[in-house]
Amino acid sequence: MDTAILPSTFLLTLLLSVGLFFFIRASTKDRIETAQLVSEQDEAALMSQLKEYFRSRSYRVAAVDQEQNKVTFEGNVRPSWFLAIFLTLLAATGIVCLSLVVYLLFPNLSTFVLPMVLLSPLTGLFYWKKSGRLEKVSLKVETTQSEQTSSSKITVVAHRDELSELQRTLQFKAGE
Repeated sequence: MDTAILPSTFLLTLLLSVGLFFFIRASTKDRIETAQLVSEQDEAALMSQLKEYFRSRSYRVAAVDQEQNKVTFEGNVRPSWFLAIFLTLLAATGIVCLSLVVYLLFPNLSTFVLPMVLLSPLTGLFYWKKSGRLEKVSLKVETTQSEQTSSSKITVVAHRDELSELQRTLQFKAGE
């Protein structure tokens, strides 16, 4: 093989490995966002609907602040088996690719690099340990009066997946 091809392939494979490392690390990152949603329901009906929704999703009321009309829910988030297996397979594939390139460049190191594939299940274990955590959702409900109708504005601080599921399930409109 051409001598310029192997080093460039090694460099590209190394860059892909770095990208894979950061992808695996980002799989456990908190993605907390704040969203403002609008509902046409009055405050009392809305709060009971929100409590029922979060109870059905295995959250419990952790704190209530009557003065600010704010409720905090807590719930345990379970890691995904699919994602743990997927990340393990990605890590194994990445290590095999890196091993093959290292084998072509440095044949004497091949006995040390290929067995590193056996470390790929640590990726799934890393994801599993970091992803299972206590998740908090904070809600603040405010009533807004207009000339014809009254509506409720909900400020929600939660994981972005939880926000999208809340908006999809209860069909809230996005606020300003």
